[in-house]
Amino acid sequence: MSQTLLSILAFVPLVLAGVLLIGFRWPAKYAMPLVFVLTAFIGLWAWDMTFNRVLASTLQGLILTAAILWIIFGAILLLNTLKHSGGIAAIRRGFSGISPDKRVQTLIVAWLFGCFIEGASGFGTPAAVAAPLMVALGFPALAAVVMGMMVQSTPVSFGAVGTPILVGVAGGLDKTGLSEQLTAVGSDWPTLFHLIFSRVAIIHALCGILMPLFMLCILTRYFGRNRSWKEGLVMAPFAIFTALCFVIPYALAGVFLGPEFPSMIGALVGLAIVVPAAKAGFLLPKETWDFAPASEWPAEWMGKIEMKIEDVAGKTPISVPMAWAPYLLLAIFLVMSRVFPELKATLLAVSYGWTNILGETGVSGALEPLYLPGGILVFVVIITFFLHRMKASELGAAISESSKTLLGAGFVLIFTIPMVRILINSGVNQSDLVSMPVAMAQLVADSVGAVYPFFAPAVGALGAFIAGSNTVSNLMLSQFQFNTAGLLGISGALMVALQSVGAAAGNMIAIHNVVAASATVGLLGREGVTLRKTMLPTLYYLIMAGIIGMIGFYVLGLGDPLVGAPVVR
Repeated sequence: MSQTLLSILAFVPLVLAGVLLIGFRWPAKYAMPLVFVLTAFIGLWAWDMTFNRVLASTLQGLILTAAILWIIFGAILLLNTLKHSGGIAAIRRGFSGISPDKRVQTLIVAWLFGCFIEGASGFGTPAAVAAPLMVALGFPALAAVVMGMMVQSTPVSFGAVGTPILVGVAGGLDKTGLSEQLTAVGSDWPTLFHLIFSRVAIIHALCGILMPLFMLCILTRYFGRNRSWKEGLVMAPFAIFTALCFVIPYALAGVFLGPEFPSMIGALVGLAIVVPAAKAGFLLPKETWDFAPASEWPAEWMGKIEMKIEDVAGKTPISVPMAWAPYLLLAIFLVMSRVFPELKATLLAVSYGWTNILGETGVSGALEPLYLPGGILVFVVIITFFLHRMKASELGAAISESSKTLLGAGFVLIFTIPMVRILINSGVNQSDLVSMPVAMAQLVADSVGAVYPFFAPAVGALGAFIAGSNTVSNLMLSQFQFNTAGLLGISGALMVALQSVGAAAGNMIAIHNVVAASATVGLLGREGVTLRKTMLPTLYYLIMAGIIGMIGFYVLGLGDPLVGAPVVR
C-alpha cells in the first residue's frame, strides 16, 4: 500500500467521528465505540500493529480515562457541595454586585478565571471548573460548555505551569542532536528553547486579542433571545480591553520570565484590572444583557444539573468571600502542587500504574489520585464541608448527585481515549511505518509545499484533536515540524512555535475534552452541537496564527541560530 493511501486511511477514523458527531449529530456514546473499532481495525490491518500492542494501547487508554473521570468527579462534587452549602446563592449575589450583564460575567468567569485555572492545572480543568460554575450563575448548560471550551485556546500552551512547552516541546524535539548542531554554530539549547516559547507567547497574544469578543458574539448569536451578533459586537470595547489586560502581561511573562507562569500572571493582572472596571461601568454599554427566561430555552440547551434558587432556600446566608473561598483555595493548592518540588513529589508518591503494559515497550499508564486536579478538588470539598459548616447529609447528597452524573461520561471516554492511544502508539509496528498522526501531518506537508507554514498550526490542532492534549500533540509532532522547516530552509523555532499555538487551539474541538466538559453539567449526548459552535473560533485561531507565521517567515524574515532569514522563492 502506498504511503499516500496509508496517510489518507489514517484520517478515516477522524472523518468518521466528525461526520457522525457534527454531520449526523449522533451522541458520542454511539459514535465513539464505532470509531474505536474502526481505529483498531486500521491499526491491525493497515498499520500492521500486533494485537498485543492494540490491546496494550486500549488498557493504557482506560488508565488515562480513570484519571480524567477523577478530575470530572472532583469538579462536579465541588459544585454540588457549594449548591448544598448555600455557596452558589452567595456567588450569584456577588456577581450582581459586579454586573448583572451575562456578557461581563462570561469575560470574568469563563475567560479570566478560566485562564488562571488553565495556567495552574491544564488538562481540560478550566472547562470542568468554569462550565458548572456558569450554570450555577444562570447560564444554559450548552452555553456554559461552549464558553468553557473556547477558553482552551490562548492560555493552553502555558497551562499546567508550562507543561505543553516544558514537557511537550522539549520532550518532542531531539534535544541531544540539536544541542550538537547549536554548539557547532556557537549557540546552545536554552537559546533556541527561549526563542520557541517567547514566539509562542507573542503569537498567542496577537490571536488572543479577539477571543473574548468571539466568545461574546457566539454567546449572543446562539444563546440570546434575539439571536444577534450585534449584541456581542457592541461589547467590543470592553471585550478587547479585557483581552489586552490579559495578553499584555501574558506576553511579557512569556518573553522575560519563561513558560511556567504567563497564563496565571495574565489572568491575575486581568482580574485585578477588569473587575473594578466592570463595577465602574467602564466601556460598558448602557443596556444590560441577559438570557431569555429558562422556560423559553430549547431542550438541547438544558443539562441534567440545575442550580435553582429554591435548592438553597432557607439556608443560613453565606458571605460572598466565604462562598468564593473554595475556588480561591483550589487555585492556591493547584499552583502549590505544581510549583513546590517537595509537595509535588509527595503527591506523586501515591501512584497506581502499569509500566510496559503486556510487555509493550513505551506503553505505560499511571493514576496519581492526589496530584491530579481531581484529588485537589476533593481536598477542597473536605475543607468546604467544615468551612461552610455543612451537615453530613448535605455532603452525602452532593456525592450521590456527582456519582450519577459521572456514569455517562465514563461510558463515552472508555472508547474515546483508547482510540487516541492506538493512533499515537501505532508508530511501533511490524512494517516500520510512522505513526498515524505523523502520516497525516506528512500528507498535509507534502500537499502544500512552500506555503506549509500557513498550515502548520492546523497540523498541531489535528494532533490535539486526536489526543485531546496540547502536550501530546507537541510530543508527537514537534520534531516533524522542525524537520519540515529544515527542508523548506526556514526557522525551525518559529515552526515549532506555530505547532504549539495550533495544538492549543485544537483543544477547542478535542472530542474527549468536549465530553469531559459536558459531563460536568449533565449535557452528555450533545457533543456534536458543541463542536459545531467551537469550530468557528478554532478556524479563526488557526487562520490568524497561519497568517502571523507567514508574515514572520517571509516578510519579517525571522530566523534562529540554525537558520537565517528565509529566501522568498
